[in-house]
Amino acid sequence: MNAWVLLLLFCLGAGLGYRVIRQVPSLLHTPLMSGMNALSGVTVLGALAATVAAVTTGDRACAALAVALAMVNIVGGFLVTHRMLRMFKPQEEGGEVPANE
Repeated sequence: MNAWVLLLLFCLGAGLGYRVIRQVPSLLHTPLMSGMNALSGVTVLGALAATVAAVTTGDRACAALAVALAMVNIVGGFLVTHRMLRMFKPQEEGGEVPANE
């Protein structure tokens, strides 16, 4: 495929994704983050399969980078979800949410 077609598809996908996520109410962000973490897990599996199938060193480096970035996405998603869920816990007597939980 032509590189311009791929770039156009990426831009259209990014724009459409932005518009869809923009319309989601705030109360649904936490369940959607959990679902996206599961989808990111599938992305990691795909990146691992690409790493195994890679033949050249450059392909292996790109596939390893894909695995690393997908893992960063998963860890970040879980951290954000955990932080959002902490907002719904009852506060301690001091009025502050514990920082280490």
